[in-house]
Amino acid sequence: MITSQTFQKTHSLSLASKPNNSSELSRVFAAAVINQQFCDMLLNHPEQALQNGYFGEPFLLSREELDLIVSIRARSLSDLATQVNRALQS
Repeated sequence: MITSQTFQKTHSLSLASKPNNSSELSRVFAAAVINQQFCDMLLNHPEQALQNGYFGEPFLLSREELDLIVSIRARSLSDLATQVNRALQS
């Protein structure tokens, strides 16, 4: 059977651009992907979202990671991820 990929959308997301990046950033984005309430909080009140953690589990972000996420004003999770990725690559 031959299948067409003409109408299939794929999205890639890369956060680990430097070897010393914390896996905690991945946890933050994973929580935002699976929980819309956390995602909304992350976009609108990032400092509070990161301080609260996710279901009682804190995020162990470095000060630089925390400051980066809090400094970004994004309208969507995709936008936030793009801006974090750009900042980490520079």
